[in-house]
Amino acid sequence: MKICIVSDSHDHREPLVAALKEAYSMGAQVALHCGDLIAASTLRDVIKIGLPVHLIHGNNVGDLYYLTKFSNDHSQIIHYHGQDKSLELANRRIFMVHYPHYAKAMALTGDFDLVCNGHEHSAIIEIIPNIKGGKTLRIDPGSVAGIYSPSTYVFGDLDTLEFTIRYIGEPT
Repeated sequence: MKICIVSDSHDHREPLVAALKEAYSMGAQVALHCGDLIAASTLRDVIKIGLPVHLIHGNNVGDLYYLTKFSNDHSQIIHYHGQDKSLELANRRIFMVHYPHYAKAMALTGDFDLVCNGHEHSAIIEIIPNIKGGKTLRIDPGSVAGIYSPSTYVFGDLDTLEFTIRYIGEPT
């Protein structure tokens, strides 16, 4: 299963939509948004793409009531989970949270194949040795809005756990 991982859109609708459209055109079946969306209205154009999005909030939360209402109104596409989320996709255990220190701690447990976070505004793909003797992949897709760094997202395959950092508008 191919996925798209984004974070830190901070109300910047255009790069978020561009990243999701590009990933969808490359075969992504789901997107993970690791927080700091802020306004639910940023998702209005996202629902038109048709790519399901699992979303958590970050430290810039915006209007949580409206975000919850919006996700309930568009529950086939937008899945809002609150502060963090543990989910399974393509037989992979995934944990999403906004904060990198929390993500690194969850990766250390060995309970997940993939841990995703945001907040750093710098794209990172790293392997963290865990306490069970295995390795956990941690990904921060950077800021899709391009705040303090280039606009990035991560595209990859859950079957192979191979992921790449993509720059918005980069040739596919």
